[in-house]
Amino acid sequence: MILVLKQGVSREQVDQLCSWLTAAYGVQTSPIIGSSMTIVGLVGDTSGIPIEKLEIQDAVERVMKVQEPYKRANRKFHPDDSQIRVGDVVIGSDRICLIAGPCSVESEEQVCRIAEQVRQSGAMMLRGGAFKPRSSPYTFQGLKAEGLLYMKRARQATGLPVVSEITNPAQLELFLEFVDVIQVGTRNMQNFELLKELGRIKRPILLKRGFANTLDELLMSAEYIMSGGNTDVILCERGIRTFETSTRNTLDISAVPVLKSRTHLPVFVDPSHAAGIASLVEPLARAAVAVGADGLIIEVHNDPVHALSDGQQSLTPVAFDHLVAGLRPIAQAVGRSI
Repeated sequence: MILVLKQGVSREQVDQLCSWLTAAYGVQTSPIIGSSMTIVGLVGDTSGIPIEKLEIQDAVERVMKVQEPYKRANRKFHPDDSQIRVGDVVIGSDRICLIAGPCSVESEEQVCRIAEQVRQSGAMMLRGGAFKPRSSPYTFQGLKAEGLLYMKRARQATGLPVVSEITNPAQLELFLEFVDVIQVGTRNMQNFELLKELGRIKRPILLKRGFANTLDELLMSAEYIMSGGNTDVILCERGIRTFETSTRNTLDISAVPVLKSRTHLPVFVDPSHAAGIASLVEPLARAAVAVGADGLIIEVHNDPVHALSDGQQSLTPVAFDHLVAGLRPIAQAVGRSI
């Protein structure tokens, strides 16, 4: 349920209304003071609240029911786009955020070199895997804590905030020490115990869509995090599993405008995992910018042929530089920048 408040209501009136709602009906309130309106979202069991009791409140203009099961992630609860700050980077602004780096951290020298190269090309954050959930138990599983330490050193050398994937709640203390944006991978999108733990911290979360999950399920996973108090969630379309075998996954490009219509959260696209083929990353990245993505995650490796994971979909630093140059006019055409 949403209360749309009258123009000109004071902050004191909003606070008084929220206090009354919590005391009288036991619901949680989420007041949002936007650029064009002020609303109060009610979270909890609202079935016992008489609508006429709400409509007669001095500050209330009208009452709206929300049918969708996700509340805090819902654009109806938060009409304006959310912006998330990571250091000097503002996610969800007119500037499209580029995150780039290797699939797996292989050495300190490797990740520091790639970090400097992608920074020069326009990347705003550094990605790299230290804990790698792999389909085969015999493939490289990452350097774990050592890899996070190398990422931290790359951040110190370049100033790029670090993005890395968590796979287990037990790793959380390490990630809070070394990582600026915690990524939840496709296999963990519905690991609800992990999501609950991430909801209790104050650190941006990059939540990737599961490869067989609907957009509503993605938004409900975001709701798990946000219901715990952490509202800094970034959604990421990374391709879904379909009958098509020409690519690793099928990039659901329509997910971007659909999500933008349903939620105020920033929406990213990962064309590297969607394609699984390096030559397809650039055209998919261009499509993502054109359709309104707030950011891209690109895998970049200085020697893809000998990469320990996902070399076939990784761009070289030179190819990444070319990709960024090609994205700039597209971003400008849709009123944004890179």
